[in-house]
Amino acid sequence: MEECEVEGSSPRYVVYNASNNELVRTQTLVKSAIVQVDAAPFKQWYLTHYGVDICRKKKAPATKKESAEGQEGDAAAEETKKSNHVKRKLEEHQKGRELDAHIEEQFGSGSLLACISSRPGQCGRADGYILEGKELEFYMKKLQHKKGKEAAA
Repeated sequence: MEECEVEGSSPRYVVYNASNNELVRTQTLVKSAIVQVDAAPFKQWYLTHYGVDICRKKKAPATKKESAEGQEGDAAAEETKKSNHVKRKLEEHQKGRELDAHIEEQFGSGSLLACISSRPGQCGRADGYILEGKELEFYMKKLQHKKGKEAAA
């Protein structure tokens, strides 16, 4: 994505730390720790910026009568009035929109992997970034390997 947007989200769990596994066990936030964060604020931003709901799955209609009534209700709920300016802006944003399959999978689960880039201190604030691309693949492999070891033990 590489959009450089700031969204407030609280870390759920520390899932990986390269320096010390004790920091994962005690859930200690340190610089370069990999944490899970809530995906809801980022989903909301994506919806407002691109006009696309990331994890919405299309449901198959049960019957023709229900589907006709359901489509009218869905169309009314989804079609909010937008000015031409907003429509043009959304179309412009759509041109460069591409979402990694791994990130889309994480949005579906409701949590994203992020790396803490600041040194969290006593003020209770930690800055970081959402993992994507090769870095995300690397840490996903590390976490899968770690889960495999725990299952074998």
